[in-house]
Amino acid sequence: MSKLDERLAELGVVVPATSKPVAAYIPAVASGNLVFTSGQLPMVDGVLPTTGKVGAEVAPDAAKAMARTCVLNGLAAARSAIGSLDRITRVVKVVGFVASDPSFTGQPGVINGASELLAEIFGDAGQHARSAVGVAALPLDASVEIEFVFEFA
Repeated sequence: MSKLDERLAELGVVVPATSKPVAAYIPAVASGNLVFTSGQLPMVDGVLPTTGKVGAEVAPDAAKAMARTCVLNGLAAARSAIGSLDRITRVVKVVGFVASDPSFTGQPGVINGASELLAEIFGDAGQHARSAVGVAALPLDASVEIEFVFEFA
C-alpha cells in the first residue's frame, strides 16, 4: 500500500474509478510536470446525488460536501493521466464553480469543502491558489463543478 493510499484509508476516503466524460473531452491531461483535470462534477457511481442551485434547492453544507466529492473525482482523473497518485507533489490550483441562487454569496465556503480535504490528504502540499465563482447553471444541473491543477514528479 502506498503512502497516499495509507493516508486516504486513515481519512476513510476512497478515490473512485475515473468517471466517463459526459461530453467530448478527456478527464485529465498531463503537460510537463502538471496535470490539468477537466471540470469535475460530484458524481457518485455515475449519478449526481443532488441537483439545483445553492441557496435555493441545495443547502450550502450539502454543496460543501459535494465539493469534497469533486476532489475524489479529480484525483481519479489525475490518476488516469499519470498512473499513480503517489506522483502528485503539490496541489497548484483549484477553480470552483457554484450554481448559485442570485442572492447566494457563500461560494468560498462551499469550495472550502475541496480545499479542506486537499489539505487533509496532502498536508502542506495541499495548500493551493484558488477561485470560487458563482454561476447561473452547471452541466446536468449540478450544484458544484471543480477543476484541479496538480504538480507531479
